[in-house]
Amino acid sequence: MKKSIKGSMTALLVLSFLLSVSVGVSAANERILIAAGTAFGVKFHTEGVVIAGIPGGAGPAAAAGLRRGDVITHINGQAITSAAQFADIIKGSGGAELTLEYQSGKLSHTVHLMPILDENGEYRLGVWVKDSAAGIGTITFIDPETMRFVGLGHGICDAESGALIPLAGGTAEEVELSGVTVGEAGAPGELRGSFCGKKLGKLTKNAETGIYGVLLEVPVGLEKERFPVGSQADVKEGKAYIFASVDTDGRAMYEIEISHIEKGGDSRNFLVHVTDERLLGKTGGIVQGMSGSPIIQNGKLIGAVTHVLVNDPAMGYGIFIENMLEAAG
Repeated sequence: MKKSIKGSMTALLVLSFLLSVSVGVSAANERILIAAGTAFGVKFHTEGVVIAGIPGGAGPAAAAGLRRGDVITHINGQAITSAAQFADIIKGSGGAELTLEYQSGKLSHTVHLMPILDENGEYRLGVWVKDSAAGIGTITFIDPETMRFVGLGHGICDAESGALIPLAGGTAEEVELSGVTVGEAGAPGELRGSFCGKKLGKLTKNAETGIYGVLLEVPVGLEKERFPVGSQADVKEGKAYIFASVDTDGRAMYEIEISHIEKGGDSRNFLVHVTDERLLGKTGGIVQGMSGSPIIQNGKLIGAVTHVLVNDPAMGYGIFIENMLEAAG
C-alpha cells in the first residue's frame, strides 16, 4: 500500500510571511496558461483585525475566550476596518460593555466584555491586533485572456493558529531580490528582497490553494511562456521542472523529481525533491518565497510548489494545478 504523505513529516508554508469558471478535468486539458515563476510582493489587508498577541495571556479578551489568530469583525455592530479604528473605539468606550463579533477558524462568535484601564489611564481589551501583512512569494500562472493570476499555492494564514486570514483587499507588487538564506535541516531558508514601490495588480481572494488576483500587464519576458494545463491524471512520478526566481539572475528552470502522488486533498498532493545541483547550490533546495513556483512535466503545467519539509530542505510538497483552478469558483 502506498504510504500517505500527509501528516508524516513536518512541512512549512513557503511564503516569506479569480478565475471566473470552475475547471474540471476535460476543461483543464484545453486551457493554455502562462507559467510565471516570478517573485512578487504581497501587501495584504485583512477583513477586520487579526489578534496578533495577548500580553501576559490575560485580560478581558482572553477571559472571553478570544485567542491569537481570531479575527474581530464588528464592535457594537460597527464594522472594523483598521487597527487604528479598533483602538479608538476601545479608548472611547468609557469602560462601557462592548459587543464583539469575531471569527475563529470557520466559526463566528459574539461575546460581551468590559474594557479595563491600563497603567496610562486608557481603556484596553488586552490584545494586540494587526490589519495588514506583507511578504514575498511566487506567481504560479497568469491567464492571458483575463490577466487573472494565482500565486503561492497555499493561503495566507495566521502563523500560530493556522487559520486562513480573511482578505479585505491588497496589491501585488514588484520586488527586487537581494539574496537568499540557504536552507538547512531544521532551519528553512528564505528569499531576501525589498518592495520596489511598483504595483503589479490587485489581490481578490485568499484561499487554501493560493492568493488570487488580477495583473495590470504580463511581466516582461513571460508572454510566450504558455503551457497547456495538465490534469491530475497527467501527473506522474519522475522527472519534472520548476520555474523559480531565487537571485538577481531572475527566473530560471530547475530539475526536480515527483513522488508519492495522492489524488484529491488540499495543497499537499505530491512530494517534490529538488535534484538540480544549481538550485541546491544557491538555496539548499526549497526556501520560503518559492511558494507558488510552477511545475512543468511532459510539456504541461501540472502544479506548483507549496511547502518545504523542515528537516530536509531539498524536499517539499506540491499542489495539482487543477486544485488551484477549481478553488477559484
